[in-house]
Amino acid sequence: MRIAAIDQGTTSTRVLIASSNNDPEVIHSIEHTQLYPQSGWVEHDPQEIIKNIQSCADVAGLVDAFGIDNQGESCLAWDKETKKPLSNIIVWQDNRTLDQIEKLKAQGFEAKTLEIAGLPLDTYFSASKLGWIIKNNKKAQAALKKGNLRLGTTDAFFLDRMTDNFVTDITTASRTSLMNIATGEWDKDLCKIFAVPIETLPKIVPSTGNFGSIKTKHGLIPITASIVDQQAALYGFGCKEMGEAKITFGTGAFALMITGEQIFKKPKQGLLPTIAWQKYGEKPTYALDGGIYTASAAINWAKSLGLFSDLSEINSFYGSAASDSGLIFMPALSGLACPHWDRQARGMWLGLSLDHKPEQLVQAILEGIAFRAAEVIEAMNECTPLGNIILIDGGMSKNPYFCQFLADVLQKEVRPSNLPELTAYGVALLAADFIKERQDGKLQFKPSQFSSYKPQNNRAKTFAKFKKAIIISKNWVG
Repeated sequence: MRIAAIDQGTTSTRVLIASSNNDPEVIHSIEHTQLYPQSGWVEHDPQEIIKNIQSCADVAGLVDAFGIDNQGESCLAWDKETKKPLSNIIVWQDNRTLDQIEKLKAQGFEAKTLEIAGLPLDTYFSASKLGWIIKNNKKAQAALKKGNLRLGTTDAFFLDRMTDNFVTDITTASRTSLMNIATGEWDKDLCKIFAVPIETLPKIVPSTGNFGSIKTKHGLIPITASIVDQQAALYGFGCKEMGEAKITFGTGAFALMITGEQIFKKPKQGLLPTIAWQKYGEKPTYALDGGIYTASAAINWAKSLGLFSDLSEINSFYGSAASDSGLIFMPALSGLACPHWDRQARGMWLGLSLDHKPEQLVQAILEGIAFRAAEVIEAMNECTPLGNIILIDGGMSKNPYFCQFLADVLQKEVRPSNLPELTAYGVALLAADFIKERQDGKLQFKPSQFSSYKPQNNRAKTFAKFKKAIIISKNWVG
């Protein structure tokens, strides 16, 4: 049996092939353009991404099924009849709706979104973006009058465009701030708050099932799994029991912890209840989510400033930690997510001196991201005790210095996956699960393996100093 998983991420689209005979392998990857029309705006061209998905599907060859994961909160508008986009994709990082979010907070609506969706008011989620499209996009307004408007996250657009199936999976819907987290249905009150016509939204379905078939050079191939990228990685890690957690360090960093059949609402800790996955014919599995807006994006930013040339240069550093010398970096380049949820917070270095060199500035960035991850894990541990092992993946999990520093801050063993494409691996497993042949022994993917970093130093003092820096960051914009 041969499964293809298409990982449609923030910066690229790639396809992984998994079979019973070989290790999972990415066979094709295409980057897409990042558009920045205004300060704080981030967009993608939906036509470019559709083209890239089709390219990945064609390269996959003859497979039994596709699984596809998506960016999560990124969303757009398109026409029901022509299936052509009416807007660019507004990416999850985009904060154009900040003023609207602040107004809704002032009007007291955050209590409602926390109660029903389990989510705070934040530009991160899809709802305010979709409302912005309705208010500002004339093509969308015209399509709404004609009854032809469709709104949704990117997965719904991909599926509608390529399989003529206008649906979204429940994990993705749970990231919009328009879905009732308990019922798994769109909520009329939430749609009214954000001025999103409920009739324009896709049907919510489980994460596995019959999503239709995609036309490829090798014929029609069924899609049997669709899910948010972070939840796909959680499944790929094999996290199934209460309290098992992982952190993915991509453009941002995202921690997820399994809570089973229980919905944990922990607004004081800044953690978000979400759907981990829902298999066809089964009840949803819930999780707690803790996001960090900026992770490898900060590393790429440092590289663009000329602080280093190649990633291999920042795998180790001579001497002690940057934070030991008093140098702290706050990675709030797009604000602070969990547990603060403050878009006004600002990134900064604190404790700079003439002695500090470019490599120490980058070292401080790595440490700052580790400190932020430790904040999220600390909040999760207050909800339910975590084990002594934290699983991680993503680009930064390949950096030995970062992994060791993270273990020291957490005072837990950190295990990076040796399988670099855990997100795609997870969606491949889900796609195979639906076909059932995996349970019959015909498909047995090799399990993900891990290296290990155990605590060597205690970073409690510098972690406390980092928390003081957070106060400055949050109060910088008066």
